[in-house]
Amino acid sequence: MTTLYQHGTLALLVPGLFTGTQTVGELLKHGDTGIGTLEGLDGELIIMDGIVYQVNAMGQVRVVNADETVPFANVHKAHPQPKIAVEDASSDALKQIALKELKTENLFAAIRVDGEFSQMHTRAVLPQTKPYPTLAATAEGQHEFNATNIKGTIIGYFSPVIYAGAVAAGFHLHFLSEDHVMGGHILDFDLAKGNLQIETFDNFNLHLPVHDPDFLETKINAKQAMRDIAKAEN
Repeated sequence: MTTLYQHGTLALLVPGLFTGTQTVGELLKHGDTGIGTLEGLDGELIIMDGIVYQVNAMGQVRVVNADETVPFANVHKAHPQPKIAVEDASSDALKQIALKELKTENLFAAIRVDGEFSQMHTRAVLPQTKPYPTLAATAEGQHEFNATNIKGTIIGYFSPVIYAGAVAAGFHLHFLSEDHVMGGHILDFDLAKGNLQIETFDNFNLHLPVHDPDFLETKINAKQAMRDIAKAEN
């Protein structure tokens, strides 16, 4: 059995529920690979080989401590998968290759690409403080980063549209450069050459912040949540 573990939902971020409700140490008990964000929506997380890296809004990369907290994150225990060689592929083309390999859009899947990128375009959001703004408002203050001819790794997930709200339907991908000087939430890229690995899951474990009063008391508008998630992810 392969399990994708998720703490929190993307929908809870929409009204500004950015309080960290699980420690990084606890998160890593459930997986060694994944993505997420820190309390206050502070930067973008890339988790590889059991190490959690943060790319902050200034573009700086650091290793995250076990006692720091997340409002939202995905992790899984990675298993080696067949490597699919890919050359000269845009981000859209790579996604189509991944979907062709999946042969379905109804399974959760982990996506990993190690390679050389002719261009990489990412972003990270400024850390927020209480009272937290909405997710849509934070997007206005995001910082974007661009690099050319850069080596690194894409980590992320494909999620079925029927789970939209709990997750970002479709692809949700983060990047970390090989030298750990650039990364973030991916907006666009062109892959010169690299290897794609895909791992599917037969179990989706959603863990909710049941002891957070703000989460328990907040009423979330489903339609607004879908619109704001789509806006924030693109």
